[in-house]
Amino acid sequence: MNNNKPLFIASFMTLIAAGVGFAIRGGILADWGAQYGFTKFDLGTITGGGLVGFGIVILLASLITDNVGYKPILLLAFILHVLSALITFAATPIFHSMGKDATYWCLYIGMFMFAVANGLCEAVINPLVATLYPKKKTHYLNILHAGWPGGLIVGGIVAAIYANMKDSVPGLRWEYPMAVFLIPTLIYGFIVIKQKFPLSEAKSAGVSFGQMLMTFASPLLICLLLLQACVGYVELGTDSWIASITDSILVGQGLYLFIYASLIMFVLRFFAGPIVERINPLGLLCVSACFGAVGLFMIGSFKEAIWVWVAVTVYGLGKTFLWPTMLGVVGERFPKGGAITMGAMGGIGMLSAGLLGGPGIGYNQDYFATQKLEQLSPEAYERYSAEDKNGFLFFPEIKGLNGSKVSVLNNDGKDLEETVAQLKKENKTDSYITSLNQWWQGAEPFAAEDKEPVDEAGIYGGRMALKCTALVPLIMAFGYFILVMYFRSKGGYQVEVLHGEAPVGEHYTGGIEGPIE
Repeated sequence: MNNNKPLFIASFMTLIAAGVGFAIRGGILADWGAQYGFTKFDLGTITGGGLVGFGIVILLASLITDNVGYKPILLLAFILHVLSALITFAATPIFHSMGKDATYWCLYIGMFMFAVANGLCEAVINPLVATLYPKKKTHYLNILHAGWPGGLIVGGIVAAIYANMKDSVPGLRWEYPMAVFLIPTLIYGFIVIKQKFPLSEAKSAGVSFGQMLMTFASPLLICLLLLQACVGYVELGTDSWIASITDSILVGQGLYLFIYASLIMFVLRFFAGPIVERINPLGLLCVSACFGAVGLFMIGSFKEAIWVWVAVTVYGLGKTFLWPTMLGVVGERFPKGGAITMGAMGGIGMLSAGLLGGPGIGYNQDYFATQKLEQLSPEAYERYSAEDKNGFLFFPEIKGLNGSKVSVLNNDGKDLEETVAQLKKENKTDSYITSLNQWWQGAEPFAAEDKEPVDEAGIYGGRMALKCTALVPLIMAFGYFILVMYFRSKGGYQVEVLHGEAPVGEHYTGGIEGPIE
């Protein structure tokens, strides 16, 4: 029984769901900042928390995937995806009844649970596809991970439609576009319930758990894990912010640029096989990292629309092959590692994006925007700075710009008036809205003179954050180059293939011979 196709489609749909949720979340970050009063750092921590949950779960789930099996883990992921939507949608009622801090934790937990579901999926689909197609792992893993930019495209389009309609359609809230990720979730859930799954490639080959763990003694694998941490920072960490930053540079075009970059990824990942046949996977990774570094620096440097689009093109070309090709390299060089090595790669990448990428890029925006606004107008900074300080790692604590205040300024107080009017209709009061109303009464007389420096500071912060991030793929390119030279000294890059046990009855596992579950 060959059920490769439906299993591959289910795996593909898990990434569509993850990409849709990720893209729409990026498109509504400004709504969260305006509605709930979060700073860039707050928002970065919320999105980062989701990635952290993703990373932890991949690491833990990968330890048991080969023994527990693919199907039970994917069923649990399906349940958690649905529950994460319900918790996230509770944010506005909680804000009305319990305030900003409780809302922060509601969104954080919702994103964390969404990420847990994504992590469970990721722990399964990479070794599953490697099992289904053991002789073309890099090619099919790239096709599989075209589902991620595919989801980003769908989510970006939905977010763009929402952005264009929310001011003209009464009652249209961020919860509506956010619910779209449930559609691919239901599709993969139906397939998982219906289909039978193969045993893993490593388990079919009789590789023990101890042998899987022994792969981590390899210096090469350790080096690849460090490089994957950089991949997570530069790809997912940047993707958390890229639509918001480019929208400040080219007003109204941020989501379109995001969709465009995702479309580049979606198309090119279907052609990874022919590219890898011409240059080995490490050579492809080295070239990709160079493009990524140049693209990020260009986005942070250019102001003209045409050059920003060119810069995003270069950036899109750079990040296209990084994540799936890294998984392919580990699958090809360390097949005995099974789901554990695949999970370690995904987990390290997600943890880096969540703990460093999202918050770090958010902090850099706050840091440079604060510096710029204090330089341009110290008085405006005092009016629009947040109440609390935030720090990142060993960097100094700073007071970033309050998202609600900046939103009110950019909309001439309309957001505040609409929010207060809505609360009055619901016969509810909120201390935060009251204090914001009081603040606007004092800030409104200076709005005309404050708007230009506040806008300029925000744009400057985003640009500088991307320029700083460009250093990461530059370091990656150097690391990949060293690995290319290492394999050249060893006679070239070679793929290791595990062969399974003899077939049992008429059962077929996909790419290898062995039993199904």
